[in-house]
Amino acid sequence: MDDTARGGRCVVWFGQPIAAEQQSLANSGWSVRVANIQAREGVGVRTGQTVVAMADFRHGDDNVLQAMGRQIAQYPRVPWIALVSSEMPTQQPLVKRILLNCAELFTAPIDMPRLLETLARFSDSKQPQVSMPEADTLGMVGQSAAMLAVRSSIRKYAPVDLPVLITGETGTGKEVAASALHELSVRAMRPFVTINCGALPSNLVQSELFGHERGAFTGANARRIGHIESASGGTVFLDEIGDLPLDAQTSLLRFLQEGTIERVGSSQPIRADVRVLAATHVDLETAVAAGHFREDLYYRLNVLRLRMPALRERAEDVEMLAQHFLDAFREQHHSHARLFSDSAKQAMRAFSWPGNVRELLNRVQRAAVVAEATLISVADLDLQDAPLTNGHRSSLGLTRVSAEREAVEICLRESRFNISECARRLKVSRVTVYRLCKKHQLVPEQLR
Repeated sequence: MDDTARGGRCVVWFGQPIAAEQQSLANSGWSVRVANIQAREGVGVRTGQTVVAMADFRHGDDNVLQAMGRQIAQYPRVPWIALVSSEMPTQQPLVKRILLNCAELFTAPIDMPRLLETLARFSDSKQPQVSMPEADTLGMVGQSAAMLAVRSSIRKYAPVDLPVLITGETGTGKEVAASALHELSVRAMRPFVTINCGALPSNLVQSELFGHERGAFTGANARRIGHIESASGGTVFLDEIGDLPLDAQTSLLRFLQEGTIERVGSSQPIRADVRVLAATHVDLETAVAAGHFREDLYYRLNVLRLRMPALRERAEDVEMLAQHFLDAFREQHHSHARLFSDSAKQAMRAFSWPGNVRELLNRVQRAAVVAEATLISVADLDLQDAPLTNGHRSSLGLTRVSAEREAVEICLRESRFNISECARRLKVSRVTVYRLCKKHQLVPEQLR
């Protein structure tokens, strides 16, 4: 929207301010501009002007929440204040993501002296303009160059109704990125359906994806709508697409080419208006070369590509993420812990995080449960053996990639090639152990 506010300080109010609220702000030198929640162009900011945005949820519904989420995502550097009613379901995922990016939270009726004090703080050039710059309504936390690039790509890709292939190691947040692409797209008000292709029973993949007719096979006692058809008008996220069987790949390719599906047991094509997002932690190019993945399907999916960086590539985000996970845990559960000790921060920065963000989340949640003090310690995080910045050994070995292979091999031998025991000793998941073995070409059968 055009910036037509007079003066140097303006509150852009998304919602319905009452006359008394507007008058109180005006008396304190703040002009008020009531904005259209549904406006797609966002909040205009003129150079040199202090602008604060008010997200008024007092009379909001799901449409308001979706629209507000898009507005806040467009302008993360503008301080946002949230105003909610006492009945508002603040634990709703979308609401939590929106409130996460708001600098202050007020409940109705507004405490005007506190609001004016907050606005004065924002207008003071010595104060930070956003109290939580690391939090993003997209659900991704971090200000590293890698994450800024990811956010930029998401905002570019979201409005374009084309397939996106999301790549990255296990635990890097591929599903979070897919959800953000959906929420910032024109399909945001329609279904977002996640399908883990690796978890689908091999004999039911076609039925799960495309549905089946009654009597199509033994046990098909009624017609069933498949996941893709159920997402009509919205987005379907195919996680671990590399695990999809070849016959299902053929059907998926037909859908991407023609926009139609056929239920198992039927020859009647059904139109399905669905955007496809796919993710994989495996190298699809290698899978294509090995004949495990259709080349034509790969090119259909790989129209837009989004790579999620490993946590070791965004080490400056680790503390930020850890505090975010701790705060989120404390919203739901009692915990003595409030912050992290300096030694815990140092250990987290030095650790290689083979399980990426998911592993960090798991360790922080466990630490929040076991911690007896207000500061989480290295022991609470179970990172006693993590490397310091000088490159000492960690629970996964040395920080250098060349030593990682040796550490995994030693642990495999010490655990007598029991993958589960090896995972426990390394404090990672079994999937991570398999991934590391593949990465370093370690074959337990040959090592024996």
